Amino acid sequence: MVSSQVLQKTIDELRAITRIDLCVLSVEGQMLVTTRGDESLNADHVREFVQSPADSQVMQGYHFFKVYDDQTVEYVLVARGNSEDTYMIGKIAVCQIQNLIIAYKERLDKNNFIQNLLLDNLLLVDVYNRAKKLRIETDVKRVVFMVETKYEKDNSAMETIKSLYASKPKDFITAVDEKNIIIVKELKDTDGYEELNQIARTLVDMLNVEAMSQVRVSYGNMIREIKDVSRSYKEAKTALEVGKIFYADKVIVPYNNLGIGRLIYQLPIPLCQMFMREVFGKQLPDTFDDETLTTINKFFENNLNVSETSRQLYVHRNTLVYRLEKLQKSTGLDIRVFDDALTFKIAMMVVSYMKYMENQD
Repeated sequence: MVSSQVLQKTIDELRAITRIDLCVLSVEGQMLVTTRGDESLNADHVREFVQSPADSQVMQGYHFFKVYDDQTVEYVLVARGNSEDTYMIGKIAVCQIQNLIIAYKERLDKNNFIQNLLLDNLLLVDVYNRAKKLRIETDVKRVVFMVETKYEKDNSAMETIKSLYASKPKDFITAVDEKNIIIVKELKDTDGYEELNQIARTLVDMLNVEAMSQVRVSYGNMIREIKDVSRSYKEAKTALEVGKIFYADKVIVPYNNLGIGRLIYQLPIPLCQMFMREVFGKQLPDTFDDETLTTINKFFENNLNVSETSRQLYVHRNTLVYRLEKLQKSTGLDIRVFDDALTFKIAMMVVSYMKYMENQD
């Protein structure tokens, strides 16, 4: 059903052009919108008109018109007056509202189609048949963006994104759960991953400013066929999860740049546990104190550079060396050596993954 705001705007615009007052009622005679605040019509007359075989009728100085959705009466339009001009304006208004009904139904149908496409709920033949029926191109370049909001059902974020893409009818905005907004975006043939990253950055910046919403954005690989939209969606979803586990400081996570997190994310938990026992024994990295973890993270950030790390931590070089040697004694790994540093870094990522999976259970 067309929203009351759209109906009101439609008849207000017609009233401004024609000077003829209009109102739209439900088939039960309830006033929905009107250009006159004092408009009052007999509900019994409306219901009688709906049951009659006539498509239009003049009663007590008003012109009544039926507005159809397919073969069913959806609304009753009433034009004030009984002249031929009133009849003509009424027919124009009916035509406009019926076109609005078709447009709204098509939009809802497209949204339903995109949701089922994302979730892989359609047979391949149905994908192409329905796309053709809905006039959606099947062989253009697309990608799926996923926007995770901080709060569930973030309507302000959804409205902000819709307004951003309001002038781009070939892009689809939808949701399949409470916390994620999905954008199926059509791309130019010349667009690459640099352009995708810029789009993601625009989404993050706009939502931070306009909707005051903290978000994380991921996107899948670019695809050429509409049947592959679900694959790009799954990739965006995977990227979002991998980002939360291993790259918590990143607000933009592309599927094509997940690094070693992509490999660890696919490991079975028993294998992870075996690896952790081999590396650390009983003392896992998450049992280290905050000072030790801060030292380790900063050391990695500075590419194992002792001098730069000590400067950024505001400690003497010898103090940092003492901390690293203390860590070596407790774990058997000297992270000043590349091989040991690599093992330790992977182990810390495995711990993050195991914690995430434990919380999911």
